[in-house]
Amino acid sequence: MLAIRTRRRKAVALATAAVLAALAAPSLTATPATATTTTASDYDSTYYKDAIGKTGDSLKSSLHTIISDQTKLSYSAVWDALKVTDQDPADSGNVVLLYSGISRSKSLNGGDTGDWNREHVWAKSHGDFGTSTGPGTDIHHLRPEDVRVNGVRGNKDFDNGGSGFTDSGGSLTDSDSFEPRDAVKGDVARMIFYMAVRYEGGDGWADLEVNGSVDNGSSPYIGKLDVLKQWNDEDPPDAFEERRNQVIYDSYQHNRNPFVDHPEWVEAIW
Repeated sequence: MLAIRTRRRKAVALATAAVLAALAAPSLTATPATATTTTASDYDSTYYKDAIGKTGDSLKSSLHTIISDQTKLSYSAVWDALKVTDQDPADSGNVVLLYSGISRSKSLNGGDTGDWNREHVWAKSHGDFGTSTGPGTDIHHLRPEDVRVNGVRGNKDFDNGGSGFTDSGGSLTDSDSFEPRDAVKGDVARMIFYMAVRYEGGDGWADLEVNGSVDNGSSPYIGKLDVLKQWNDEDPPDAFEERRNQVIYDSYQHNRNPFVDHPEWVEAIW
């Protein structure tokens, strides 16, 4: 009888210990913490609060005031910024080239064949701003691109049509216009509309405007408006473009491209 009672006491003690251990240990089936994701609407009551509900020139004016509050970069600082803003999601050692879609090593930045350089989506000559701090270094429209492909685009306006070329990635060109590959047509349009709102001629730079032409030359205009609006509609912002906008806001210029957050504002203004 004594042996039986002893065994029972040991069994109870072991069961109690097991229960206490289970209570102390973290649950393996607990629901993990949910990561918070910033969305465009998160900024409507703060960053964009003075623009919400407006249209036309009133909306354009409000957005100009909002996004003009920015940190400006030097042209040399653009190199390192693009290595972060345009990093290949599949390879952290590379950047994605805008027009060709090629993933290329971050270290191959420069001016030689096979390098990538700093493409001004709003061509420098369309407003004569060069690479001085201001529109010439605004990374909302500066993107990595192959040196030769950058030369093919040159300072051409944007339009549909043309022929392919080496490393085009689906982009097309003719004598007076350039058509980006389908995956970035909306990106290009929203960069152009950003520039037209950000630079209104009041801070020593030209008043940049979008028009319906493809022969703007050195005037502070770029086209074609109807085509760019179409591209904005057909190619909405994707995760790459949204991440890029957020990185620029958080880490570099501390301003946003409002048309990435609200692509419908293109139609509301133009």
